[in-house]
Amino acid sequence: MNEESGYIERIKTVALRFVRSIVFAAVVGVAVGLVGVLFHLSVEKATELRTEFPWLLWLLPIGGIAIVWLYKKAGMEKDKGTNFVLEAVRLNNDLSIKTAPLIFISTVITHIFGGSSGREGAALQIGGSIAEYIGKFTKLDEKDQRVIVMCGMSAGFAALFGTPITAVVFSMEVVSVGVMYYSAIVPCVISAAVGAYIAGLFGIEATSFAITKIPDISVIMSAKVVILGVLCALISMLFCFVLKTAHKLYDKIPNKMLTAFVGGCVVIGLTYLFGTRDYNGAGMNVITAAAMGEDTRPEAFILKMILTAATLGAGFKGGEIVPTLFVGATFGNVAGKLLGIGSSFGAGLGMVALFCGVTNCPLTSIILSIELFGSEGLLYYAIACAVSYRLSGYYGLYSSQKIVYSKHRAEFIDQKTL
Repeated sequence: MNEESGYIERIKTVALRFVRSIVFAAVVGVAVGLVGVLFHLSVEKATELRTEFPWLLWLLPIGGIAIVWLYKKAGMEKDKGTNFVLEAVRLNNDLSIKTAPLIFISTVITHIFGGSSGREGAALQIGGSIAEYIGKFTKLDEKDQRVIVMCGMSAGFAALFGTPITAVVFSMEVVSVGVMYYSAIVPCVISAAVGAYIAGLFGIEATSFAITKIPDISVIMSAKVVILGVLCALISMLFCFVLKTAHKLYDKIPNKMLTAFVGGCVVIGLTYLFGTRDYNGAGMNVITAAAMGEDTRPEAFILKMILTAATLGAGFKGGEIVPTLFVGATFGNVAGKLLGIGSSFGAGLGMVALFCGVTNCPLTSIILSIELFGSEGLLYYAIACAVSYRLSGYYGLYSSQKIVYSKHRAEFIDQKTL
């Protein structure tokens, strides 16, 4: 009888924890989803204003100073961006609620004045910080606190991009490469679904691209896709190197406000040197054109790398993932045409393969291909992602990300990305 009572109690405990995790996940999904919607609309409005009033670019140095001032006033001048979110999951480090409004405002400033950045880094930080605050307010224990931060990451990513499954897997895969946080799968799915649903209620459409002329499966085409995957691995290492080199160069300037001002001036100068505004902001219009198979400037991927590094290295905010999609789409468009893969399909392959190379998240990348392009050509996308992951070394966008197991053999290495 005692054994039976103990068994029933264990069932009750498991059931209670299950229900509680769903409730918490739904709450996080609603809160982060609503803020995510406001953030999405704010960035879109900032982009519209920048397009309508091109002279706003000249205020970018002032915008940079404002961003540094905001972080200093909030006592967050040592902010490490998305790396703080990863550390909150792996090490249970504190993630301040101040992060959410700061990254929200700073990203809008970056976009309205023409800095080259994305928005997903902001989404992860907004989601993670709001979720952590909810966890602290409700006095969750250390283990549940880590899970709820992943819920916030999932909800933020899903609300902005409309790719909930990608958001879930990314949140579980990106922190420690080689180790998946499966205990978070149910609450993360709930949070992502709620976040995406909230975004849909406000008319925010899921991100997707129409890839055309997807070839049938063949040995020759598979070999060409392997070559493109190798090239994307090299480009991903180059992109990470350029971003981190820019940070090191800017760090030589002793004053952060001066750094931001100089960085803004550099971006202005590069914009006029390149002779186009295509590389300012996120550049979603260029990504869409490349995915449709329209002709792309051969040097576009390099110029976007440079402008993004000049922006983020100086302390402007946003994220690196949309610029990664830009680089991948434009490079894949050109390389696909040269390899005989097709410019549209090459752009799609380039997007997910480069994303895989810089994030070290192969499962996320394969799922991303389905949510962005549909399931046709899935095997080719998987090949490109697998090759890019294997050959991209231990480089990565996030310095706090850990590679737990070697990419080349069954070996525990537990090292941070380069």
